[in-house]
Amino acid sequence: MTATAHSSAEPGYRVLNPATGEVVETFPTATDAEVQEALAAAHDAYRSWKDVPIEERAKVVSRIAELFSERADELAATITEEMGKPLSQSKGEAEFCTDIFNYFATEGPGLAADQPIKTFGGARAVVQKLPVGPLLGVMPWNYPYYQVARFAAPNLMLGNTIVLKHAESCPRSALAIQKIMDDAGLPQGAFVNVFASHAQIADIIADPRIQGVSLTGSERAGAIIGELAGKNLKKAVLELGGSDPYVVLDTDDVKAAAELAWQTRIENTGQACNSNKRMIVMEDIFDDFVAELTSQAKGLRPGNPAEEAEGTFAPLSSRAAAEGLAEQVQDAVDKGATLHAGGRLLEGPGAYLEPAVLTGITREMRAYSEELFGPVAVVYKVSSDEEALALANDTQYGLGGAVFSTDSERARKIAEGLEVGMSNVNVPAGESAELPFGGVKRSGFGRELGPLGMDEFVNKRLMYIAD
Repeated sequence: MTATAHSSAEPGYRVLNPATGEVVETFPTATDAEVQEALAAAHDAYRSWKDVPIEERAKVVSRIAELFSERADELAATITEEMGKPLSQSKGEAEFCTDIFNYFATEGPGLAADQPIKTFGGARAVVQKLPVGPLLGVMPWNYPYYQVARFAAPNLMLGNTIVLKHAESCPRSALAIQKIMDDAGLPQGAFVNVFASHAQIADIIADPRIQGVSLTGSERAGAIIGELAGKNLKKAVLELGGSDPYVVLDTDDVKAAAELAWQTRIENTGQACNSNKRMIVMEDIFDDFVAELTSQAKGLRPGNPAEEAEGTFAPLSSRAAAEGLAEQVQDAVDKGATLHAGGRLLEGPGAYLEPAVLTGITREMRAYSEELFGPVAVVYKVSSDEEALALANDTQYGLGGAVFSTDSERARKIAEGLEVGMSNVNVPAGESAELPFGGVKRSGFGRELGPLGMDEFVNKRLMYIAD
């Protein structure tokens, strides 16, 4: 991304149904003048929005929550067509946005309240949590509503305004979000969608009116955005890739444990940053665990994500994504890994890759160090708790992780040692509006959701009053 005029060689905004390969609709990329209009609108809206009492802002944010619920069916249909998410999961995502906006509408005033500081000189001191100004959100395709909600909700409550640059493959969902914001009563410019090019992103970050940028996306995109933010002295929050460990130390029911691991792995067709991409299983249950995963994978056939017939799997977000994942699987097989099921890229224009189970992954394989963003279960065998923990931490990523055992204290001990931003015991992940989300290492920095979600793009101003 460089600060140059938009190039026609860059991908444009379009709806391409990954189930069929059909281009449904295209949208023009914003002109430089339209980008400037968006920035001016966000800046002008900030001047008034920041002065609206937070209790009044909460009423608007609460109405946003209601509209996500009221429009859940149409919102779901939109992203199922845009990026192939199974329809019930699409609706669940829209409804989760209701929870997020409601959480911040309800808890926001308390979270943003002044924090008194104990002083020793007789004066009074508080830390005030004040808005900072317009923010840029660069959002991904895999959760087109949820990712925007967790960025937008706390910042609208704080009094910041938002410029949204959504993924090129999600223009309709971006417009649907804009319509919700407008219909909920946000002032014009408080939330503004812009179909910006990559080059224009750099210009937006450099603009003095923008006070921060939040990106959810790949490690590569995060490095670019982080560099641009640093160069322009702008605060950044980066939620990037992950290769989360999923450690199974023991279980009373191997079949049930494997089924839970499999359902977790294929949620959103495996396209989740905090999916259980590395299953680490104790040797005494390993063979049975892999056998059950294999049975689960072999029982699936390609299907239409809008219909969700039983026993079917959905496409990935794009044919290119499916091809890239197939290459990672093939690399592992070529270097000696065992492919127990799936991994075949189906012919035709759709983005279908048969859900796969891989074992025997070694360091020279791409699958050991790279994120596998799709329905591929990679399973490692270990013989001790210490080996499990060492393997879990042997990654450049540090988003989340989970540890399972019938002895919760044993699992907790391993979970305490995970080098991640989110550690879970006997549950795949703690996911709720009140629980902070974010990682360490090359999974990024900063937190969204929960109390920490209102603690990023905020001026923590000291107010010191001498009596």
